[in-house]
Amino acid sequence: MNLIEQIRAKAFQLQKTIVLPEGTELRTLKATEILLRDKLAKIILLGDPQLINGIAVREGINISEAVIIDPTTDSKREQYALMMVEIRKSKGLTLEQALESLNDPLVFGPLMIKAGDADGEIAGAINSTGDVLRPALQYVKTLPGVSVVSGVFFMLLKDKSIGENGILVFADCAVMPDPDERQLAEIAVTTAKTARSIANIEPRVAMLSFSTKGSATHLLVNKVVNATRIARELAPDLMIDGELQLDSALCSEVGQLKAPGSLVAGQANILVFPGLEAANIGYKLVQRLAGAEAIGPVLQGMAAPINDLSRGCSVSDIVNMVAITATQAG
Repeated sequence: MNLIEQIRAKAFQLQKTIVLPEGTELRTLKATEILLRDKLAKIILLGDPQLINGIAVREGINISEAVIIDPTTDSKREQYALMMVEIRKSKGLTLEQALESLNDPLVFGPLMIKAGDADGEIAGAINSTGDVLRPALQYVKTLPGVSVVSGVFFMLLKDKSIGENGILVFADCAVMPDPDERQLAEIAVTTAKTARSIANIEPRVAMLSFSTKGSATHLLVNKVVNATRIARELAPDLMIDGELQLDSALCSEVGQLKAPGSLVAGQANILVFPGLEAANIGYKLVQRLAGAEAIGPVLQGMAAPINDLSRGCSVSDIVNMVAITATQAG
């Protein structure tokens, strides 16, 4: 059973409720049909029920088991608005402003999660990352002790000798352009938890740099060294090492030569990049040149699972991300 099959099997067992704010988007409706048919999650679609059902009928899509909620008329609007006012009272949010904001499905979805009426959310097929994340961060917020949201990709490689039977986890490939030492440490610890919960991987975390164990000196190297130390303080039982160059992290011969005695060098399954620029380029290089399948970005650090889609996503991408979100909720 490959990773996607494992994730779908776990989602099937969990039967979580996932809200999809882009209820009139065609790929989302096609994915909903598959998700309901395969019983991977319970689905809530947000939008005008007449419009959503009209699109489904016209396209021959069966969404009869989905719950459809119109954010502009739903009976829980006032309850959600009062929650919003309480959460944002320091910002001066009024009840009238909150009610107006709830007309936006991207705001309504996170409030459903905050109220316990849904377990997770997927959006981004027709909306920007900023528009998806902004209300999520305002109302769902981050996990206790976590100050940063980050994004990981599960890279499925053809060479099964690399990582964890061909699986590598890359972070942060989606959110933080230039994390500081503390943020980088939090990203490492959170990524380890994500790898465990989604892929059942026992993490071996490599903190990447252009230096291995002092082979180069630079402020950028110092950042990774200090982040590794902080991560060890945050999670003393975590197998983590740094700073490591990529070959030291993945190649056993190089790892043994450059970092003898390391429990991670040469056998890492999680690669934490020093910044978004390197991580984004890195995962796309592996995807395009090595033919790896890239699953993600899976957002982490939120108090409840809310994931962002690429606007170029396929129906299959949406199905897989809903299954992942359900797994995170579990």
